[in-house]
Amino acid sequence: MVADTVRFGTLGEKWCLITGASRGIGLAVAEKLAEDGYSLVLHAKQSRVACENLAERLRSNGTTCRVLMFDVENREETRAVLEADIEAHGAYYGVVSNAGVAADAPFPAMEAHMWDRVLRTDLDSFYNVIHPCVMPMIQSRQGGRIVTISSVSGVVGNRGQVNYSAAKAGIIGATKALALELAKRKITVNCVAPGVIATDMTADLPMDEVQKMIPLRRAGRPEEVAAAVSFLMSEGAGYITRQVINVNGGLI
Repeated sequence: MVADTVRFGTLGEKWCLITGASRGIGLAVAEKLAEDGYSLVLHAKQSRVACENLAERLRSNGTTCRVLMFDVENREETRAVLEADIEAHGAYYGVVSNAGVAADAPFPAMEAHMWDRVLRTDLDSFYNVIHPCVMPMIQSRQGGRIVTISSVSGVVGNRGQVNYSAAKAGIIGATKALALELAKRKITVNCVAPGVIATDMTADLPMDEVQKMIPLRRAGRPEEVAAAVSFLMSEGAGYITRQVINVNGGLI
């Protein structure tokens, strides 16, 4: 268990945990928050080399950061790693719950393991990651920021993604409920819902056809999602909580 008295970083630093930081949106968020001046805790499940390389690059530009390895699907492992890190270094100021997977198929053809993997990784990670962080944030009495990453699929649903849509919609509901619980602690909880973003998760999409459905007629860039996260983490967003920020080129 985390000690009753939790230190808040060192020398006034604001530490932010980013899950799934080794690639895609998570990597862009890490780069942007480093630029903003935060100290970073970078998470990856398997991509230690990529995450360590990112950490070294950020350190060379003056960012203080460290790397944690755990599987967000594994509740016991996630809790143990996060509690040990908080015990050693102090409470996080910010948490960006980004790690996720997709396993698409028409619902009649969707196998049970596809449903289970997506729900356990994308939705259960909300509890697995954020729960160990919340009490230390409260005890620090410094306020804080929690930003979750949902999807346009969680807002309106998407064919072939019943599992993914269910998980991402659940994130939105959980985010709004937690925002109510933590508001009096000056901890804001918001959600960013990207649309079609040019990452390896969308590499197999027929982009020419997809872009016709997007009013801006292009896929988004990870950096554009990171900019929304950066704002929600900032002091200027201190009166924004329980919101879903759509970054989708006008798709909805």
